[in-house]
Amino acid sequence: MAPSRGLTWLSRLNRRPIPNNNGFRRSYSDLPRIVADPARKVQVYISRSLDPYVNLSIEHYLLQKSSPESTVLFLYTNRPCIVIGRNQNPWIEVNLGLLKNRLGKAERVDLVRRRSGGGTVFHDEGNVNYSVICPTAAFDRDRHAHMVVRALQSLGVKQAKVNERHDIVLDICSDRPEGEYINEITLPLLAPKPLKISGSAYKLTRLRSLHHGTCLLSSPNIGTIGQYLRSPAKPYILARGVDSVSSPITNVNVANGEFEDAVVEEFGKLYGLVEPVTVTGDEVDVPEISKGLAEMKVSGG
Repeated sequence: MAPSRGLTWLSRLNRRPIPNNNGFRRSYSDLPRIVADPARKVQVYISRSLDPYVNLSIEHYLLQKSSPESTVLFLYTNRPCIVIGRNQNPWIEVNLGLLKNRLGKAERVDLVRRRSGGGTVFHDEGNVNYSVICPTAAFDRDRHAHMVVRALQSLGVKQAKVNERHDIVLDICSDRPEGEYINEITLPLLAPKPLKISGSAYKLTRLRSLHHGTCLLSSPNIGTIGQYLRSPAKPYILARGVDSVSSPITNVNVANGEFEDAVVEEFGKLYGLVEPVTVTGDEVDVPEISKGLAEMKVSGG
């Protein structure tokens, strides 16, 4: 893969504290001021927490509290977890028995319900989640998916494209079953379905809208994701809710830092270049984030 282009200082941000210039201090009490500042029309945040409850709570805080006219990019990575949509039934979407068997093990898999719609996804340290928050009047389901595609293409993933379901796929087809991992050996096989690398979900309010998705980069669990997202109880349950649409999946073999840099660069081309603010998870001291975190843990799966 080609290395990330330009903005070399962005890579350094991942390895050093945010400087004190422009008000971007590593003081968590400053976060509400930074987020709500009407002068900050473009904002970029990168989380270094791996806690899915914390990251989704920060994301919700940014949606609620960012300046109404601002456009916000939030990038984060979660430890292994299954994230279901707001209106989904975990008994239908998830192999809960498999999750139960992992309780108490060093690498457990959390079950998390997000506030947006869409289908069930698996997160781990091998994928990066992207979230764009903007005024509802400017919302477009494909605009930021295309932004991510351009970022991937700049890293050498030339086959990436946005499909009719607003997912990001590789324009290489597979004859493997839905939800099954496809490796480099099977990629050349021709068949009807492109390989999915990123799905999207949305949350729209009167003034603010959110589009977020996850991109499979180098997931070490990709060979078993289908097992987690295949409920043995599904054929026996008739329930209301939104069913996920399964697709064959693959990694794109891009490093997390390269992907973050490339997405920030493409976001900057759309809205203007700003220095990212690093968040660490200690932002749960902000009352609204703490409240959102408690609500998420109560709602569970």
